[in-house]
Amino acid sequence: MAPEPEDDLMSEKNPRPLDEDDIALLKTYGLGPYSNSIKKVEKDIKEMAKKINDLCGIKESDTGLAPPSQWDLVSDKQMMQEEQPLQVARCTKIISPNTDDAKYVINVKQIAKFVVGLGDKVSPTDIEEGMRVGVDRNKYQIQIPLPPKIDPSVTMMTVEEKPDVTYNDVGGCKDQIEKMREVVELPMLHPEKFVKLGIDPPKGVLCYGPPGTGKTLLARAVANRTDACFIRVIGSELVQKYVGEGARMVRELFQMARSKKACIVFFDEVDAIGGARFDDGAGGDNEVQRTMLEIVNQLDGFDARGNIKVLMATNRPDTLDPALLRPGRLDRKVEFGLPDLEGRTQIFKIHTRAMNCERDIRFELLARLCPNSTGADIRSVCTEAGMYAIRARRKTVTEKDFLDAVNKVIKGYQKFSATPKYMVYN
Repeated sequence: MAPEPEDDLMSEKNPRPLDEDDIALLKTYGLGPYSNSIKKVEKDIKEMAKKINDLCGIKESDTGLAPPSQWDLVSDKQMMQEEQPLQVARCTKIISPNTDDAKYVINVKQIAKFVVGLGDKVSPTDIEEGMRVGVDRNKYQIQIPLPPKIDPSVTMMTVEEKPDVTYNDVGGCKDQIEKMREVVELPMLHPEKFVKLGIDPPKGVLCYGPPGTGKTLLARAVANRTDACFIRVIGSELVQKYVGEGARMVRELFQMARSKKACIVFFDEVDAIGGARFDDGAGGDNEVQRTMLEIVNQLDGFDARGNIKVLMATNRPDTLDPALLRPGRLDRKVEFGLPDLEGRTQIFKIHTRAMNCERDIRFELLARLCPNSTGADIRSVCTEAGMYAIRARRKTVTEKDFLDAVNKVIKGYQKFSATPKYMVYN
């Protein structure tokens, strides 16, 4: 028997109350299979974060300063005034190390040597022999370990930003790139090969050849490729006015290099300081020679050189001192000669890669028209061809521009070329 419509209306006005099962069913509406566990984890994370924040206390901003409302400048100033200035000393020896009553021999310059203990804020593991330390002026207790003293002019020699030159930008030097990678990259990437054979990897490379053949360019490509610290030194930077300054800079340079995990030191124009020793007849000693002798000593002296590779570049290998060139100091000599026909074609293609050129330019023909030219000459040809196009108000460089540029640069500037002069020395 069907229910009366009135009964339906009554049931709509007074709906049946929901029991617990119905409420539980409604709560599951729209929930996934993992929603409960996710909620539980989120709650735990919030509680943990709150706990950590309570333990941390005041949260400092990115600058390392608390909010200005919590600054107490007066008491900070008073505290700084009460702190005694420290004196720099050198810890020369540790007596009975790794024990509770360890003592430290320190040498304060121009005063004396003292046997002292540690301050309250220093742990015994912080202090090593030969380290610079800060000591107070009363009891000469060691208060703080100091970093090694390195001249800012030496620190500035480190190459911070990687050059944008890669091995693909160095044309006509296939063999040279292979030799350089063997010396620099192989020992750093695969040291186990040398350990298995029981040999030491080559330590140094001398790049020599006429100007413009890509010696410095290849060093820049090496700096781009390796993650090791790259230090670039120009030979003339080490020539100083006062006696012993150049040698001190070399010592600090290698000290800084040893502190790195892996380091490449590149001496550009090394003939500025690496010239053969001579007697000037006046009885005077030469400061440049002293600097060179310090380099010789650092390359293969008493101290182990560590994971430091040394690259040197010069146009005049005949002027260098034989002691600098011996194996063990510079194991490899890589000659950068003039590029052959294939190399010159490759260099043309490298330099015109970013240029707006016409299609079907015969680079091999251009390379044949540039005999005995270096990579720098070919780059100059490409630039000059671009200048011809700019003069004619064109947006692309034609083959005729290149031919005119070859006539101007290679033929016209022949008398300025340094290549024949420097080829004598290689």
